[in-house]
Amino acid sequence: MKVIKRDGATVDFDRSKIVLAIQKANAAVEEQYRIDQAQIDVIADCVGSKDRSRLLVEDIQDLVERQLMDAGKFELAKAYIIYRYTRALVRKANTTDESILALLRNENKELAEENSNKNTMIAATQRDYIAGEVSRDLTRRILLPEHISKAHDDGAIHFHDADYFVQPIFNCCLINIGDMLENGAVMNGKLIESPKSFQVACTVVTQIIACVASNQYGGQSVDLRHLGKYLRRSREKFRAHISYECAGKVDAATVDRLVEDRVRDELKNGVQTLQYQINTLMTTNGQSPFVTLFLNLQADDPCVDENAMIIEEVLRQRLEGIKNEKGVYITPAFPKLVYVLDEHNCLKGGKYDYLTELAVKCSAKRMYPDYISAKKMRENYQGNVFSPMGCRSFLAPWKDENGQYQFEGRFNQGVVSLNLPQIGILARGEEEKFWEILEDRLALCFEALMCRHEALRKVRSDSSPIHWQYGAIARLPKGAPIEPLLYGGYSSISLGYIGLYEVTKLVKGVSHTAPEGLDFALRVMNRLRKACDDWKAQTNIGFALYGTPAESLCYRFARIDKERFGTIPDVTDKGYYTNSYHVDVREHIDAFDKFTFESQFQRISTGGCISYVEIPNMRHNLEALKDVVRFIYDNIQYAEFNTKSDYCQVCGYDGEIEINEDFQWECPACHNKDQSKMNVTRRTCGYLGENFWNEGKTKEIKSRVLHL
Repeated sequence: MKVIKRDGATVDFDRSKIVLAIQKANAAVEEQYRIDQAQIDVIADCVGSKDRSRLLVEDIQDLVERQLMDAGKFELAKAYIIYRYTRALVRKANTTDESILALLRNENKELAEENSNKNTMIAATQRDYIAGEVSRDLTRRILLPEHISKAHDDGAIHFHDADYFVQPIFNCCLINIGDMLENGAVMNGKLIESPKSFQVACTVVTQIIACVASNQYGGQSVDLRHLGKYLRRSREKFRAHISYECAGKVDAATVDRLVEDRVRDELKNGVQTLQYQINTLMTTNGQSPFVTLFLNLQADDPCVDENAMIIEEVLRQRLEGIKNEKGVYITPAFPKLVYVLDEHNCLKGGKYDYLTELAVKCSAKRMYPDYISAKKMRENYQGNVFSPMGCRSFLAPWKDENGQYQFEGRFNQGVVSLNLPQIGILARGEEEKFWEILEDRLALCFEALMCRHEALRKVRSDSSPIHWQYGAIARLPKGAPIEPLLYGGYSSISLGYIGLYEVTKLVKGVSHTAPEGLDFALRVMNRLRKACDDWKAQTNIGFALYGTPAESLCYRFARIDKERFGTIPDVTDKGYYTNSYHVDVREHIDAFDKFTFESQFQRISTGGCISYVEIPNMRHNLEALKDVVRFIYDNIQYAEFNTKSDYCQVCGYDGEIEINEDFQWECPACHNKDQSKMNVTRRTCGYLGENFWNEGKTKEIKSRVLHL
C-alpha cells in the first residue's frame, strides 16, 4: 500500500508511524485509559491490511481514531486527536519572531548569505528583510496549501521568493525602454518627456530602472540599442551649434573634429551616469537595481555606428572598474552585461571584432560580460535574438496583433524549482519508481506554479503604474486588470530544476556525461519540457523550463537531503548539488567539451539556460580566451566565465597583484603584504632575472626559494 503525504509525495506504508503516534497519545493519558502494545499492533495491522492501493495520510489518521472509539477508549482517542492537532499547529506555527530578532542582531546567517547584493547591517535592507520574513511566514501558514508549504520545507520543491509572495508582484522582465524613451513616462506623478540628448537619455534610463526595480522582486534587462538614436541627436545638436559658431572661421575637417570631441565627451559622461547611478541608487528592497544591460549590435540598425560607440564605452568603463570607499578600482556587481556574438564580431575578421576583443579583455579582468551566440539562439528561438531577463530566464517567441515578434515589455510570473536528486534518493535506484515519483512531484510543481499565477490574476494597473500604465510592460488605463497579459504566452512562468548530474548517478550509477547516463538525463529533461508544454496547452499560460542559476538553492536542497537521508557518496557528501543540467565541477572536462556537452540541454531548457566554465587568470593569455569565445559562437547559445582573479581582502582591490622588490606579494592599492588576506592566482612570480646560490649551495630561482 502507498501513502500520499501532505506534500503530495507517495511513499510506502509504514506501520511504525501509527504505533509511535498511539504511544505518544498513550503517554498523555492516565493508565486506565491506555491500551497495551498488542492492541496497538492490532490497530496498526488493521490499517495496513486495507485492500487499497493508496491512502491519504489523513484517511489513516481517521481510521485510527475510529478504532480507538470503537474500543471504547474515548480519552485515548481524544489524546490522539490532540496529538494530531498539536502536530498541525507545529506545522503552522508563526516562525517570524526569532528570525527577525536574529536579523536585527545580525545573527541570521541564512539571510546574510541568501543575497550577496544585500547588506543585512543597513537599516533600509533590514526593513525589507523584516517585511520579507512576515511575507514568508504568511505564505507558509496561510497563503499556500499546507502540502505545498510542507513540500517546500522538506526540500521536495522550492517555492521561490516567498518573501515577496504576500504582495501581488512578479519576478523579472524586459523593460520596454524604447517605448518609454520615445513616448515618455510618468514617475511619481511627474511626466518625463522624450530626451533630446544622449546624457539625458542615460539619466532617464537609470530613473526608470530604479522605479521598476522598486516595484518587482526580480531583475530587469535593458537593450542599449535604443540609446543609439539619442547619441545621434546629440551629434546633430553639436554639429548645428559648432557649425553656427565657427561659420567661416574653420574648415569642415576642424568642425568634424570638434563635433566628435563633443560626442565622445557626451558618450563618456552618459555611460558613466549609467554605471555610477545604477551602483549608487538603492531601491526600496535595500539593494542596487538588479539590472542587465544587453549589448547587441544589429547590422541593419540605422544607428549601428552610434551603438558600436556605446558598447565600446560601456566595456571600457567596465574594464576600468569603479572606485570603492578606499578609492580602489573594483568590479561592480551591477549592471550585469550580456554581449551578443554575431557574424560581424565573432573574431573571424568581422567589422566589429575590435569590440569583442575589448569584451574578452573585460572578461579576463572583470568576469563580465556573459556571451550569447546569435547563431545558436536563432536556431532555438525561431530566428530571434533577444535579451535574457534579469534572472537569466528567456521568453518564448510571441507575435503581436500585427504579426511582429515582441520581447520587450514582457515578464515572468514566478518560479518553482524541483529537487531531482531527492526523487532519486527516494527511488532507491529503481528507475520505474523514479518515474512514478517524478510524476507526483510534477503535479505538485504545477499546483504551486498555479498559486503564483492566481496571485496575479486580480492585480490592476494601479498597483504599479510604472509597469502597467507608463510603458515598462504596458500602457493600460487606470484601474485596468493585467490578467490578459498573463495568458497566450505573453508572459512566462517557470519550472526550475536542480541536480540532473546527481539524479543520474543515483538512478543509473554513472554521470550524465557517460552514454548510459546521458540517455537517462535527456529523457528526464524531455519529460520536464513536455510537462511545461502540456501545462501550456492546458491553461494557455506560458510555462517554460528554466535552468536557473540559483547557486544558493543548490546548497539548500543538498543540506536538507543530507539531514534527512544522511551522507550519500557523490550526492549529499559534497554539500551542494550541481545546478540544473551542468557538469559537476569535479569532472575532468575542458571548456570546449563542457560547452559542447551542455549545449544539447540548452535546446531543451529554452525557458532559461546558461553554461559556465571556471578559468584561471587569463590576463596574460587572451588568445586562449579568444579561442573559447569563437567556440561559443559556433557551439552554444549562452555562456559565461568564472574567472579566478587576484583579490585583496583588505581593500577590495581586484586587479593584478605582483611581486615587490623584496620578492613578496604586495597589493598595489593598499600595500598589504599579508598573503593570508589576499587571493593570488599565480603560484610563481615569473621572475626572469639571474639565479643565485642559496644557503644550501643549491642554484635556484628566487621564486622557488620563497615557495610562491
